[in-house]
Amino acid sequence: MSVATSSEATRVAIPTRVQRARRLLSGREAGVAALAVVVWIVVAIVVKGFTTATTAYYMGLDLFPIIMLALPMTMIIITGEVDLSIGSMTGLASVVVGILYSWGVSIPIAVVVAIVVGALGGFINGMLVARVGLASLAVTIGTMALYRGMAVGALGTEAITSFPNEYRQFVTGRLFGPGTAVPTMVLIFVIAAVLFIAWLHYTSFGRGVYAVGMSPKAAAFAGVESLRLKLILFMSSGAMAGLMGAYWALRYNSARGDNATGLELMVVAGALVGGVSFFGGSGSLVGACIGCIVIGLLRSSLRLGDVPEDAINVAVGLLLIVTVVGPRAMELLKLKTAELRLRRSGTGRNRATNEDAISNHQNQRKVTE
Repeated sequence: MSVATSSEATRVAIPTRVQRARRLLSGREAGVAALAVVVWIVVAIVVKGFTTATTAYYMGLDLFPIIMLALPMTMIIITGEVDLSIGSMTGLASVVVGILYSWGVSIPIAVVVAIVVGALGGFINGMLVARVGLASLAVTIGTMALYRGMAVGALGTEAITSFPNEYRQFVTGRLFGPGTAVPTMVLIFVIAAVLFIAWLHYTSFGRGVYAVGMSPKAAAFAGVESLRLKLILFMSSGAMAGLMGAYWALRYNSARGDNATGLELMVVAGALVGGVSFFGGSGSLVGACIGCIVIGLLRSSLRLGDVPEDAINVAVGLLLIVTVVGPRAMELLKLKTAELRLRRSGTGRNRATNEDAISNHQNQRKVTE
């Protein structure tokens, strides 16, 4: 196959801007949005006090780090990779903010340093994955333990508290005044979401993200620098974790080594529930954000029902398994059904034609994987 033919195939495989815009709220994303509405209605009926402004406010604060980290995580998963170290990097960044503040450094400078530390952690992940060629799952499991160990080792069992009230009030403020339901952080999220959506869905970089996830070899023929692309994505994930570490320390008024433990599970689950394929090549940020909202609704409702945190993690884990296995099972069922219909219709001289159709169907499935 010539380079020109490969490039043409890649252009056909990668969705155009118009196609991506039409798909943002169609298909899987529309289904997830409908699921979020159904979950909200059921929880509002079953759980007492769920529809109050106070509940919505605290759910927004809890959801903020999950949905913010889902923005770069979604792009990483679309390339066929994953970053499981974001929870540990968030905890490490919160410790950095606490230590610097205890040394007399101002909060704005401490936040900037935390973002840089997070980006550095992402750079290490990206180099090991993109340059060395190691599996991102194995790499980020290792760095998850490494960064958590650094965070706990820096403070031990101690916690740094008493952060300035003006910064704490900023991260926990209400957008429309006291007693209202919308946290100020929603405005920060909207700005970040618009930037990331434009980056993924309306730039050549974003087209490269989908191309790498669909077929790294075809993307290379099309001129996509997958090594540079993955490195940038892992660094953006780390930088976002650094920012969320600062948010975590200020919101809870506590910098501890065990901050944000298990956060990566919520982020990955939100992205996958939102229709992002764990095998790469498909998904959208709109769907991922809606999926995170579903996770937030689930967690808030279970907490209001006095369900232990460990049981909540079990529920989210089960939902994550169903999200990954369910679409795969449906795809296999459709394939087997199509094969069965072709074989039943294949008699005499058209049997070979049907066998060729089955073979082509299987080959098409392998290409999409």
